[in-house]
Amino acid sequence: MKLPKRSFTSDFKVFFLRGLAILLPSVLTIWIVVYAYQFVSTRIAEPINSVTRLAVIKTTPLIIRGPADDAEWAAAHYPEWYNVTPEEIQAEIDRRNVQKLPRIEGDALKAEIRRNDLKTWWDQHIWLNAIGLIVAVLLFYLAGRIFGGFVGRRIAARLERIVASVPIFKQVYPYVKQLVDFMLGETKVEFNRVVVVEYPRKGIWSLGFLTGPAMTDMARMAQTEPTELVTVFIPSSPTPFTGYTITLPRREVYELNITVEEALRFTVSGGVLIPDRQALAAAQTGQGAGAPAEAKPAKARAQTPDQGSRP
Repeated sequence: MKLPKRSFTSDFKVFFLRGLAILLPSVLTIWIVVYAYQFVSTRIAEPINSVTRLAVIKTTPLIIRGPADDAEWAAAHYPEWYNVTPEEIQAEIDRRNVQKLPRIEGDALKAEIRRNDLKTWWDQHIWLNAIGLIVAVLLFYLAGRIFGGFVGRRIAARLERIVASVPIFKQVYPYVKQLVDFMLGETKVEFNRVVVVEYPRKGIWSLGFLTGPAMTDMARMAQTEPTELVTVFIPSSPTPFTGYTITLPRREVYELNITVEEALRFTVSGGVLIPDRQALAAAQTGQGAGAPAEAKPAKARAQTPDQGSRP
């Protein structure tokens, strides 16, 4: 039997997809980190730096006291960016006339020049931009300390109810909050048990992750105890982060002797990457692609009629 001859096109496609699969996760991770940094830097840190620069301008004459009308004294004691010369005033007036900006005079014009000069001096010292990031981190920390207590949680809950009652916000805020709680909340979703269930019908075995007990209302509708029902997440291939969440009796869930990482590799590869010990066991027992050994007791149980079947 002759093997098919591989062409340049087929080789290019194979290696291109292989390179894409290897590099794309790293490239996307770098892009997300860079975009997140740019967002924090421009939308959070820079406004904080602007307020900080304004505070510096306001407090400078209070810290360095002296005759305000003495130009020689001011030039010798005030920072260079604080002193406004007649040439700078005229240059700013000309710039505003050319760009057709609103005309300002007197102290307001001097304050505008000081803000621009301080911004220029600030940008020349890159390490000063870290002030905004540090202040933002401290503010988030203080918010966590304040709203992490009993009283703080009650205040936060009241504020959330107010925000959720505002039109437009109430259609967006609950979903954004759920996403943020899922990503940054203290309650993390951890898959620590790999299981197998008969889904979507009897005789078809699907790999899943045991996530926890069922909801009380589901147990009430099933006329059973909440502890007798469990919730299982069934991942899809090749994207295991999407799938189906099902609730079923605990007795119909069987635990597999594989790790979460092995289960994810098995799902992503479409069943190609089987854990070594599982593949060896299948070869020795001749089970092949049959039901897992843990699922055999299910056939020995007395089967009850489905709820949807007629007597």
